Amino acid sequence: MFDITLTFDNGPTPGVTDAVLDVLSGYGIHATFFVVGQKLTDPDGMRSIARAHAEGHWIGNHTWSHPEPFGEWADSEDPAAEIVSTQRAIAEFAHRDRFFRPAAGGGYLDDRLLSPAALACIKAQEMTLVLWNCVPRDWENTRHWVSVAMQQVRQSPWSLIVLHDTDTGAMHQLPRFIDSVLDAGGRFRQEFPAECVPIVRGEETAPVDRYLAAARRREHV
Repeated sequence: MFDITLTFDNGPTPGVTDAVLDVLSGYGIHATFFVVGQKLTDPDGMRSIARAHAEGHWIGNHTWSHPEPFGEWADSEDPAAEIVSTQRAIAEFAHRDRFFRPAAGGGYLDDRLLSPAALACIKAQEMTLVLWNCVPRDWENTRHWVSVAMQQVRQSPWSLIVLHDTDTGAMHQLPRFIDSVLDAGGRFRQEFPAECVPIVRGEETAPVDRYLAAARRREHV
């Protein structure tokens, strides 16, 4: 028995997000959608997120424009607009815990992820930082990511997987992934494993220094 939490990044995408919602509805699975704020300026994007919220899915913040990881920004650059603007756009659809997931530049959990300014903004906005422990790179392996994902989820009792509701074609394989998990005795749940949530409502529940670019810079001083 193993558990899976489904999350989807980089949407909403016309045609794709609604197709994902159709699949999830058919299986009775609830997920979390981490949305790119500027995509909500499209009425179709906002409609998809409203539908997701109405169907019981959680909506999180994935920056305004999906920029380079904050850890690669210059110290003088302020990421607050990327974070706050998206939270404002999500508005009434936002989860009460104000979920936030930074852009990671390929799914890497290292010191490229955050800058001190980004961390300060997350805390000041009392947001919940939601990371991951399973990235099958569906944006690259658009037809074969299911086998990669299954190898990964079998290695952990609870996987928080990152998929993408974008127009790569990868989500055509979503039903096959769900069937594979169920056939293997897996269970889908909406909650997040604690190890993937190092900040809850602005308070650190686990150290985040490993995600800070400042730590890398200190090592080279």
